[in-house]
Amino acid sequence: MDTWKNRVDGEESPYIPLGPFKLRLPFIHYRFEWPDYLQGLLMCAVDLAAIPLITDALGMPFEAAMAIVMLNGLFYLTHHLLGDPVVPGWITPAIPLLLVYVQGFDMGSERVQALMAFQMMLGLFSITLGATKLATKVVHVIPTAIKSGIIMGAGIAAVSTVFKDGGRFDLYPWTITIAVGIAFYLIYSKHFAQLKAKNKVLNMIGKLGIFPIILLAVIVAPLLAETEWPTIEWGFTSPDFGLMFSEYTVFGVGFPPASMFLSAIPTVLAAYIVLFGDVLQSEAILEEADEDRPDEKIDYDPNRAHMIFGGRNAIMSLIGPDVTMAGPLWAAMHVVITERFKQGKKAMNSVFGGSGSFRWGTNTGLLLLPIVSLVKPILGVALALTLIIQGFVSVRIGVLEAKSQKDLGIAGVIAAVLVIKGATWAFGVGIILTLLLYGKNFFKKGGEDNPSDLFIKKQ
Repeated sequence: MDTWKNRVDGEESPYIPLGPFKLRLPFIHYRFEWPDYLQGLLMCAVDLAAIPLITDALGMPFEAAMAIVMLNGLFYLTHHLLGDPVVPGWITPAIPLLLVYVQGFDMGSERVQALMAFQMMLGLFSITLGATKLATKVVHVIPTAIKSGIIMGAGIAAVSTVFKDGGRFDLYPWTITIAVGIAFYLIYSKHFAQLKAKNKVLNMIGKLGIFPIILLAVIVAPLLAETEWPTIEWGFTSPDFGLMFSEYTVFGVGFPPASMFLSAIPTVLAAYIVLFGDVLQSEAILEEADEDRPDEKIDYDPNRAHMIFGGRNAIMSLIGPDVTMAGPLWAAMHVVITERFKQGKKAMNSVFGGSGSFRWGTNTGLLLLPIVSLVKPILGVALALTLIIQGFVSVRIGVLEAKSQKDLGIAGVIAAVLVIKGATWAFGVGIILTLLLYGKNFFKKGGEDNPSDLFIKKQ
């Protein structure tokens, strides 16, 4: 029975209570959103972009890495199914931190065990914070200046990975420029919003989000001689689960020694700081959407989110350790989905329908060889596109998180240190600066002596 049709305005979408979770099934508890499903079919290109990261870090064959990507894709579904209204993804800004850590171990079983130990600790730490309901307190206790700086820094780090020497922009400069320019115009431009309100074709293009841009990149990149034309293959993909399990999991290499868990602690804490910024972004983006759509009450619970992505990391550490990690948010696509959600009930009945349908789409795309072979040449472009949109969103949300000009100044320093020295240094600098500037008002939002309006001018 399609109970989603019975939702009363101002209430949550229907669900089956499961303790701290809220089970929602497609077609029953939410309307299946075909535009978001179609986006997912091609945006699986970003999921596939994890493969070169995994193969480089672990020396793993393409087919075994494909198996890890597929497993991760299945676990992405747990978020919306269990009541977390987000589009989950990687812990993108923390990937460089983890790569540096695992490269300190010899290639082979030792490096795999090091990655397993790290991801297991990150997962168990997140589950503990969620189960004890300390996650909510962590989210609200951290001073706004530090929150702002972490979020801004994560955004700048994401963009910097695209434009650094030897980065993806150097490989596909014109394709990335065209794709990003059109994407920003379609998603954020007021001019395009006015045009699509008057034109049915443009309105349909707007509803498809990044889907048309990925299709365009498939054509533009080879035309500009930045990639080869795709060679379409038919059938289904063939991930090598047997090889993955036998050589790259706890079943093949054994359980990591205690020393590896101890050595992983600093990197786990650093990664959690970045992950924490994604949780803040999730909450902030949904709060904005909630204001525009009072007809659906959105229940975002950081504790529940921690248990879900913590469980994903803990399980993946055993059956498919992944250097991209199991994160709480794919910021770029979460924004695309929520922007469509803001357009009203006709565009998207429920935010769960948008996020869920999108992730069903990415999982379908990973199975279909024609889709995978079509987007394979532009995996770098797809990754660059999502990183730049994530950077834009992170910086915008980070600035809005600051409650005063003093907050914003501290945040700028934290963001710079995060990009240059890493998350641990950034957090330390943030604590020292906030203590020096606010003293006993350390935990108060912006401090008592600051104006409530960030942009207030001096008299």
